Amino acid sequence: ILASQAAISMENATLYQNMLKLNLSYERFVPSQFLTLLGKENVTDVRLGDQIQKEMSILFSDIRSFTELSEKMSPEENFNFLNSYLKTMSPCVLNNNGFIDKYIGDAIMALFPLSAEDALKAAIEMQKQVRIYNNNRLRKNLDPISIGIGIHTGNLMLGTIGSEDRMEGTVISDAVNLASRMEGLTKQYGAAILISQGTLLKLPDPGLYNFRVLDRVRVKGKKDTVSVIEVIDGQPDFIIELFSKTKPDFERGVHYYIMHDL
Repeated sequence: ILASQAAISMENATLYQNMLKLNLSYERFVPSQFLTLLGKENVTDVRLGDQIQKEMSILFSDIRSFTELSEKMSPEENFNFLNSYLKTMSPCVLNNNGFIDKYIGDAIMALFPLSAEDALKAAIEMQKQVRIYNNNRLRKNLDPISIGIGIHTGNLMLGTIGSEDRMEGTVISDAVNLASRMEGLTKQYGAAILISQGTLLKLPDPGLYNFRVLDRVRVKGKKDTVSVIEVIDGQPDFIIELFSKTKPDFERGVHYYIMHDL
């Protein structure tokens, strides 16, 4: 009897370990934060059409000139590069109460359900990590990279879409489109981090950060214009100092430009 009980205990322990490994494996594809927001204990509870509405900050990042960079590498080198880069960036999101919604090639889409400041801190940390990452690349005689990051804060719908046999978690909202637009504008303005006025106003103390207004843009499909704000933090100290000295004159020029454009 004792031997039989011991065998059952070992079998239960093995089953528990297998279930634990399975749950941890699922978390690599479906973030635990996503399940928590939907009010689900594990991925088996998720149903097609599950959804919530919530205000969040959305962060998009993208490597500049990635197509040109990838053309110099073999397919294997491309995968190795992307994985090394993404492994460097991902902790910046996780360490600031965010989670990665999806990878889109070299792009990252991350959500921050607690505060806009979490998203901005993650963006600043990402820019700092890129500088460290580039030092390692330069030691290997590889070209340095640069990234652009856009952030917007607003209401969105988070849930599951697809079909019963193939679904995925996603977010749908104008806020997502605007965050993506902010990231796209980093190329146009040569900026490292751009945030919307909606994100700036959600910061507990905007004065803690170095920023300047760049422009007002009209979002596709919308009548209202949106302020585009550049955050300098995360750059080398000499750049932050230079931008701080020129900020009053720069923003005065931007103001005259915007008023003339209106």
